[in-house]
Amino acid sequence: MSDILDVVIIGAGLSGVGAACHLKRNCPKRKVAILEARERSGGTWDLFRYPGIRSDSDMHTLGYSFKPWEASKAIADGPSILSYVRETAQEYGVESLIRYQQKVSQANWDSHEQCWELTIEDGANDTQTSLKTRFLHLCAGYYNYSHGHQPDFPGREDFQGEFVHPQFWPEDLDYVNKRVLIIGSGATAMTLVPSMAEKAAEVVMLQRSPTWVVSRPSTDRIANFLRAVLPKDWAYNLTRWKNTRMQHWLYKKTRNKPEKVRQMLLDQTRKELGDAGNMADFTPQYDPWDQRLCLVPDSDLFGAIHSGKARVVTSQIDTLTPEGVRLVDGSEIAADIIVSATGLELELMGGIDLQVDGEAFDIASSWSYRGMMCTGLPNMVSVFGYINASWTLRADIVSQWMCRLLAHMESTGETVVTAAVEEDLPPMEPRPWIDNFSAGYMQRVMHLFPKQGDRTPWVNSQNYLREKREFEEMSFTEAALRYESPRNAERDAQQAA
Repeated sequence: MSDILDVVIIGAGLSGVGAACHLKRNCPKRKVAILEARERSGGTWDLFRYPGIRSDSDMHTLGYSFKPWEASKAIADGPSILSYVRETAQEYGVESLIRYQQKVSQANWDSHEQCWELTIEDGANDTQTSLKTRFLHLCAGYYNYSHGHQPDFPGREDFQGEFVHPQFWPEDLDYVNKRVLIIGSGATAMTLVPSMAEKAAEVVMLQRSPTWVVSRPSTDRIANFLRAVLPKDWAYNLTRWKNTRMQHWLYKKTRNKPEKVRQMLLDQTRKELGDAGNMADFTPQYDPWDQRLCLVPDSDLFGAIHSGKARVVTSQIDTLTPEGVRLVDGSEIAADIIVSATGLELELMGGIDLQVDGEAFDIASSWSYRGMMCTGLPNMVSVFGYINASWTLRADIVSQWMCRLLAHMESTGETVVTAAVEEDLPPMEPRPWIDNFSAGYMQRVMHLFPKQGDRTPWVNSQNYLREKREFEEMSFTEAALRYESPRNAERDAQQAA
């Protein structure tokens, strides 16, 4: 039908723009739209505006496979990444596909019509509209844009200074010569400390427990050399190959020889910290990569500590006071500004109310097909990146796989594909959607995710090198994928009669 789109992409951030480019390149005849709930593209890189916002992965792997990152800095600032995303959208002609202020509140699969019916909140006109599409590609990221994770700190109403969450940074926040207390120990906190220390009187990072920190240069000398002597595509691909294998090697070492990696990281941190701080504040209780490692470019965090304008305190809050916080040991930290860098709140499937033929769909009861489809949800592929590598590595291979799936269905005349567990195989042992990752922001919502199985293709391996090979080589005729042909309207009418 002419009023039904072929593919609707949810989200115009890094993943959504990349997915649209893959469709433009590989499925140019498809009718595609990108629905973006906000007024601007860029997703995370447009939303976050706090000081020093940057990538925590190198841009040769966080960048797209088809669009070389050409800047000299591999650890890039937020505005540079945002420009890269928007430049890509313009270059590949997908900017015109984006429909802004279109928040999808509900998606219902209509088995009779073989399409998704989307209910959309039109923010520009304050109305509700609808749209139909044959295929749904979810690229909305993994956290709630409307609010972050915010613990209920005792005494918060008593604090007389400014209380800020990084997800909603005030443009006019003045922290020059102010005492700043940052609560948290993740990537956001470790980005804020050196950035704010440049102007603040003092910055204190208050953490409940230490996080693994890895310092590395913001520039990749090998990448810059290769770009100087080779065509940019060759240089980019070689650097991407090098970095993905280094990431894989390090992660594998943390699984096989955690004590050796632990000691290596502690030795590096001890060298960086010197006598400017306490190693106990940088010695986590968990093994490396049980949670993400925090990347510190050019040792900027340690530089701020050595300058005397920043320090780290490991303790727990008893209560906020009018002047700052009182800790459980009775000591106090004075602050004019408190930044609650306490993490994200994950939002599954873009917060969309998913239904099948008008009935609510229980995602947690479904099985995850290769970490990108759910059993019982036809014609839907979702993107969730790697927790142990750059997000875009997985976004790229998932969208490429989806393009090949669409081409396969076109060649066979099929219109519907659904993942289904093979009935003739022994029952599977359910496992968490992501194994061996203890980060609180994931554990708080893991029970809402689909189940992971104990065999291919029902595992979410979080292994880029393995998945890249599998996705490229797999057969679309495997038993876990069930297809349907176009419905015969005349036959259906006769059967209904």
